[in-house]
Amino acid sequence: MKPARTDPAAARPEVSLPDEVLAWLDFLTHQKRSSPHTLVSYRRDLAKLVSLCAGRPLQQITAADIRRFSAQLHRSGLEARSIARTLSAWRSCFRWLLARERVSSNPVAGIRPPRAGKPLPRALSVDAASALLDSQAEDLLEQRDLAMFELLYSSGLRLAELAGLDLAGTYSIREGEVTVFGKRGKTRRVPVGGKALEALQAWLGVRATIAAPGETALFVSQRGNRLSHGTIRARLARWAREKGMAQHVHPHMLRHSFASHMLQSSGDLRAVQELLGHASIRSTQVYTHLDFQHLAKIYDAAHPRARKKD
Repeated sequence: MKPARTDPAAARPEVSLPDEVLAWLDFLTHQKRSSPHTLVSYRRDLAKLVSLCAGRPLQQITAADIRRFSAQLHRSGLEARSIARTLSAWRSCFRWLLARERVSSNPVAGIRPPRAGKPLPRALSVDAASALLDSQAEDLLEQRDLAMFELLYSSGLRLAELAGLDLAGTYSIREGEVTVFGKRGKTRRVPVGGKALEALQAWLGVRATIAAPGETALFVSQRGNRLSHGTIRARLARWAREKGMAQHVHPHMLRHSFASHMLQSSGDLRAVQELLGHASIRSTQVYTHLDFQHLAKIYDAAHPRARKKD
């Protein structure tokens, strides 16, 4: 659990900024004509610095002090991105002061912020994925949409791979397999599940009624041309809303769900790597964390001594 955020500047809201900082802010206002939003952010960031200096003049601040201040901000609960922005403001201010010989060095030069943790991909639960896809298509466009979404989840395709599929040829579906052109020019073949094949057959039965003459794309728009990435995203988001899902669902979430559910069932990381077309096993290992989160939730809910009683 994250510690409660205690912003050093917030603890002392009436921090008095030194003349050097006020001169820099005045330069930004009248010479650089920075936006009011930028000025407010810089003022807030410099107030943090002054608060952390605890009365020491800026001329005495060293790189060791800046590292310590950065660590204090991190311990207070400030996110890595916010710390990076704060250090950038400090660096800019000291650079300006150094150019005007108001300080002898820039103590923020070369100081890096804490590393931001890579966010885990969001995946649907098995039940949520079933609720999303276990429904009847009401019209021709919904038949197309259901085929697309089933295929995304069935085979873990990227959005560009789905949109690039043709009715026939190299990048198409044949004999229960889909061949796609992935990242870095790599081609791979992935199995297509039974539910996806059923949905695809239903779509192929009506595709010709709207496809433009000579159009090779497997999935076409109402105008008969290849579907754009934006349209696919919008159709999936709308589909999820109409199914009563509170969270925003996007195509890559179905790919994440495919990977997570495959790993939960098989435990075979190498196989999932091949199915996803990852060049490195490191890219696939993120799904082991998702699997652990799933197990941790089950543990918290089921184990009699997992949580304190309210």
